[in-house]
Amino acid sequence: MKVIVTGTAGFIGAALAHVLLDRGDEVIGIDNVNDYYDVGLKEARIARLKQRSGFIEIRSALENRDRLNRAFADHRPSRVVNLAAQAGVRYSLENPHAYVDSNVVGFCNILEACRHHDIEHLVYASSSSVYGANTRMPFSVHHNVDHPLSLYAASKKANELMAHTYSHLFQLPTTGLRFFTVYGPWGRPDMALFLFTKNILHGRPIDVFNFGHHRRDFTYIDDIVEGIVRVLDRVAPPNPAWTGDCPDPGTSRGPYRIYNIGNQQPIELTRFIQVLEDCLGKKAIKNMLPMQDGDVPDTYADVDDLMRDTGYRPRTPIEVGIARFVDWYKDFYRCA
Repeated sequence: MKVIVTGTAGFIGAALAHVLLDRGDEVIGIDNVNDYYDVGLKEARIARLKQRSGFIEIRSALENRDRLNRAFADHRPSRVVNLAAQAGVRYSLENPHAYVDSNVVGFCNILEACRHHDIEHLVYASSSSVYGANTRMPFSVHHNVDHPLSLYAASKKANELMAHTYSHLFQLPTTGLRFFTVYGPWGRPDMALFLFTKNILHGRPIDVFNFGHHRRDFTYIDDIVEGIVRVLDRVAPPNPAWTGDCPDPGTSRGPYRIYNIGNQQPIELTRFIQVLEDCLGKKAIKNMLPMQDGDVPDTYADVDDLMRDTGYRPRTPIEVGIARFVDWYKDFYRCA
């Protein structure tokens, strides 16, 4: 297939692009390579992709509607995976306009481009953050998610609502994926594993919020990418049993689906840190802190729908995933 993947300078987008290229797809990667975090790491991801046959880079923001439409018209993709977004819960408290520009305006441009260029299937990144104030575990796509706790989460919920209208009005097949705490080699420097590894190696304290009692459904990058590819290959179908009398949030009469994509095994943050210490052979200096604004204490994904519909099976325990990340980090940053 010919696939547009947005966010190919990012963690998940770059990993997905490599897997699609490995199986013979052509990938048109769109990314503006902004400076939200280390541009050098983003450029390194792109450099690896540009060495691959079948990869085409387009450097542009999703907010640039004319450039986006030109990419669709020039390359005529059959399917689209939208992973480009302004990420980060805490940063959304500081710079809310960045989230509206990228995650709302940019996503509207993606939907319009898909509509007018006969795209067979749009797969897009949502987030476990949409569960917000929900406390019923495990989180299910069939639960109501109307109480987000950050603008980032609200923007991702908005994406799901916007996608539904296009599935309903224009029969555009759309599938949203609620990612649960993705980690692994080539990961984001603003995520806990990256920050913890850097500080532990340099003998600096790590900030442990909620006094280490967070539980997160840590999901290894290879498992995430496997799930995305399986979903991409299964065009979202309508649910003929859907009814407005008892509306199911995860499906629709239109060709619309929402899936959780996680490890289905929540791990307490203290255990996560312990595994990291074992892999590094060095103890952390812990700065124990209360929970931050916009954060949630626990995440736990119900992935039964994704497993049933696509055969997805998360396979990577944190002991394996963290060890692979540490090996990559030491090699990339030339640590002893």
